[in-house]
Amino acid sequence: MPTPTMQASPPTARLAVNGGTPVSTTPVPFMKPQLHREDIDAAIAVLESGMLRAAARCEELERRFAEMSGARHGLTCSNGTTALQLAYGALFEPGSEILVPAWTYIATVSMVVAAGCTPVFVDCLEDTFQMDPDDAARKVTPRTRGIAATHLYGCPVDIDAFQSLAAKHGLRVVYDAAQSHLARYDGRGIGAFGDAVTYSFYATKNLGTGEGGLLTVNDGALAREVALLRSHGETEKYLHERIGFNYRMNDITGAIGCSRLDRLPDETAARQTAASRYDSVLAGIEGLSAPTATPKAEAVWHLYTVKLDLSRFTCTRDEFCAALKAEGVPTAVHYPRATVDQPALAAWNRHDTPVASSLSERVFCLPMHHALTDEHFRIVEESLRKVAEAYGA
Repeated sequence: MPTPTMQASPPTARLAVNGGTPVSTTPVPFMKPQLHREDIDAAIAVLESGMLRAAARCEELERRFAEMSGARHGLTCSNGTTALQLAYGALFEPGSEILVPAWTYIATVSMVVAAGCTPVFVDCLEDTFQMDPDDAARKVTPRTRGIAATHLYGCPVDIDAFQSLAAKHGLRVVYDAAQSHLARYDGRGIGAFGDAVTYSFYATKNLGTGEGGLLTVNDGALAREVALLRSHGETEKYLHERIGFNYRMNDITGAIGCSRLDRLPDETAARQTAASRYDSVLAGIEGLSAPTATPKAEAVWHLYTVKLDLSRFTCTRDEFCAALKAEGVPTAVHYPRATVDQPALAAWNRHDTPVASSLSERVFCLPMHHALTDEHFRIVEESLRKVAEAYGA
């Protein structure tokens, strides 16, 4: 009996970046910042009222967002960076050492410097990308007064570990949740933890108003201090108790935020479903690792950040991403340089953070928003498999 002829595997399709046929000529939207008619109507109503300053709509956003986040007090402000500045200014004395993430957006750290404090860089974890509590514990000194930890990409850090570290050494804790609206930890909203939690409402955030920010706190005295800092230290008209700033929101922004907040729980659930679908796709592609959530954390996936094992591919991360783009899948790199390696922060970089410094060459983000379709997932999966096979070592 003749031996059956083995069918050879079809050759890898030529990558579009090299002149081949792309998986899709219509790119998958990377993000979906979009105002609905009701958001626009809410803004118009404020414009027609003439009450443009921070008023009823900002107060409504403060109350509702705090409640949905598990916090007692909410305070709107002009953006996420000023939210950090207000928190640091209310909690930390100039000259204090503050533990900060080596892997985050620069504002988390730059506002520590702006407050006259010294940032001490803490490495991140390889699997979750979050600030490493063990490395933080190693870097506490007698001058340490606080922790500034980012809930990065929409995933909370190990809050139990950081709260325990803070309790042990008498430290104050600020959580930067610019990317983590409505995230939860151990069954509670992240606003329930720490001394202050800060949020950004930048246009591309899960809750985007164009610009804007908010802090949540659980201590009434601290809420009063932040409110004073936010508005010239004013306790009543032309009576100024302390030096402060003008970091107020306006009611147009507040109205858009309130309107979008109505949809945020459903949009968050859609992001979580999308992340689960991506997890399943990546589980079948060697050399690509899905992001891992912190134990006890419920992530909200502002960004879905993939890690590339460069030893399994014959290309760089940037070449891999360029090939995906040519196939119809845009990507982004958050971040192309670790915070610890930013030139503006070079004077304070005296800390060993090898994981953070290496991630900048190994991570990229796939499209992530609440409006991803079955067709979008098909394009992404087919493109990932095509590019991974073509560049496989």
